[in-house]
Amino acid sequence: MIITIDIGNTNIKIGLFNDKGKLCNSFKMSTDVKRTSDEYVALLLQLLTYNRIDVHSVNGAILSSVIPQLDYTFTNVIKYVFGIKPLIVGVGVKTGLAIRYEFPKELGSDRIITCVACEKQYGAPFIVVDFGTATTLNVVNDRKEFIGGAITLGIKATMESLSRCTAKLPSVELETPSRVTAQSTRKAIQSGVVYGAVGQVKYLVERIKQETGLTDAKVVATGGMAHILANIEPLFDYIDRELSLKGLYEIYRLNVND
Repeated sequence: MIITIDIGNTNIKIGLFNDKGKLCNSFKMSTDVKRTSDEYVALLLQLLTYNRIDVHSVNGAILSSVIPQLDYTFTNVIKYVFGIKPLIVGVGVKTGLAIRYEFPKELGSDRIITCVACEKQYGAPFIVVDFGTATTLNVVNDRKEFIGGAITLGIKATMESLSRCTAKLPSVELETPSRVTAQSTRKAIQSGVVYGAVGQVKYLVERIKQETGLTDAKVVATGGMAHILANIEPLFDYIDRELSLKGLYEIYRLNVND
């Protein structure tokens, strides 16, 4: 099996693919830069044991990270648990996409891995909307070129910021009120954040299509918040929460099976 690890700002997603490329298991742990390699080893072994996965069945590993200080940590974790060195997504790693970006070294690997999976599964051109700690929109044209996108604050982070940066606004749960015009502060925050996100994504997608001429581009969403927005308005052609793990597997296959 191949283990794929996507280290994000909030969560670390882990997937295991069999020899036929099927995602057999996936699970998450919280991201914490203060944890030591030993602590991550213990957590990973606990998750593997709970899911009845034999460490000896894993013969390949690939890692994507938006937190550089965890690259070294998880390289050691993978070496200790599985006895193998992981492939780390970065400059020089084959992705199957041409990168048309002003400063390629600034481009987060999390944005690329979802695009790789999307091209493989749904075909280009497309716009991937990834709802994570940040919400990113990533664009690939019909020549399989990554041509840029947009980044904004994520839905949960927006709600947390309102509470943290204001004196009187409370911390509220993430729910969708029945009306945009709310009659309580709690519902007004929920309305502004959730319905505001719908409007933001809708406008950005329309503007991207207009600017690029990719009027027939598919819109694919990933991340936990995608279904919340999709229940309000049909913004997406597809929703696929496992894009990042699938993309990592495809990149591993491209680089190791040559």
